[in-house]
Amino acid sequence: MNLIEELRWRGMLQDTMPGTEEQLQKEMTTAYIGFDPTASSLHIGNLATIMLLVHLQRAGHKPVALVGGATGMIGDPSGKSAERNLLSEEVLRDNQNGIKKQLEKFLHFGDAPNAAEVVNNYDWFKEFSFLDFLRNVGKHLTVNYMMKKDSVKKRITAQEGEDGAEGLSFTEFSYQLLQGYDYMHLYKHKNVRLQMGGSDQWGNITSGTELIRRMEGGKAYALTTPLVTKADGSKFGKSESGNVWLDPTMTSPYKFYQFWLNVADDEAENLIKRFTLLTQEEIAALVEEHAQAPHLRVLQKALAKEVTTTVHSAEDYEQAVEASQILFGKGDLETLRGLPESTLLAVFEGVPQIEISKENLANGAQAVDFLSEITQNQIFESKGEAKKMIQNGGVSINRQKVGKPDENITSDLLQGKYLVVQKGKKNYYLVKAV
Repeated sequence: MNLIEELRWRGMLQDTMPGTEEQLQKEMTTAYIGFDPTASSLHIGNLATIMLLVHLQRAGHKPVALVGGATGMIGDPSGKSAERNLLSEEVLRDNQNGIKKQLEKFLHFGDAPNAAEVVNNYDWFKEFSFLDFLRNVGKHLTVNYMMKKDSVKKRITAQEGEDGAEGLSFTEFSYQLLQGYDYMHLYKHKNVRLQMGGSDQWGNITSGTELIRRMEGGKAYALTTPLVTKADGSKFGKSESGNVWLDPTMTSPYKFYQFWLNVADDEAENLIKRFTLLTQEEIAALVEEHAQAPHLRVLQKALAKEVTTTVHSAEDYEQAVEASQILFGKGDLETLRGLPESTLLAVFEGVPQIEISKENLANGAQAVDFLSEITQNQIFESKGEAKKMIQNGGVSINRQKVGKPDENITSDLLQGKYLVVQKGKKNYYLVKAV
């Protein structure tokens, strides 16, 4: 597999330094990407660069993931208008451990020659004094050279206060020198010859290749991938509630699946190329099938299946599919019982939620009372209205049709506390008994 050709047809190739393709074809090459540990989980915006490492390893090369325990204490100014909050070493170390576990789902670790490896730049920066760094590293890059980088120029030329922009601190200005030294250290100690990243990292990466040339007289290479954006040019990777995380405790598998299922038609082809390992022929067939019947969302379903299965599991994917059918009137009581509480709450996020006392159900409350008075008349405004819809077969509780107004409500609560009420075809209520 030719890595450059693979990335090119997938739309994953932005810039390469001259000689990069020749280096990759010549021998097994060790390449690295840096990951920011300022959150305890990676998010789907990180998937674009994770997939670079996946394809690199599939092509027979060795991937190294650098977790920036040291640089994460400072913050990269690229693409940002303000300086980030600084985190403690303890928090950063916990975050790094979580990130490594997530990377293990994508990359093969072990004893093979091209087995993946995780490194932490705190390990070589922690004993590096400020004076030693200035004397041994800082002297090799001029301020003029560093000022030409886009990430620096944009922050310096921006007016403070304009669109929330702040001036560039010396801390952030030094970031490219620190990242450049990362590359130099890995070049020297891990035989790394290529750094990859998002297109906004080109300046930082090339600072590293320049530092290697000046300090070691060596030749190193650079490769970037386009930033993933929506069709309107806005940033990809956020839902209405914020980042879509890879950690299931931060974004449930159901919400994760729904995010991919709901991408726009004009984005789906690009995303399925970038975020799955489906072949060119398989994707071409899906694109053609989708074009014949866009309403069936063939591309989105294939994309959601592949990514959810990889990040979570096949079981989580199947459960997400079942859960997604519930609001369309599909699925029975057993389906509801099988949903974890986080998924149940995610499915019914946005529907009216009503809290009642468990005591109201303990003695076998009648359906007509439960649907009106006990639930504070939030489902039906009166017993008469509730009675009429029950008699017309329009009410279900936990997917069980309520047959008679005086029928006793079950105390068999989902997760020991929930009842799902459906009024008509589309109106849902989640009742929590506490």
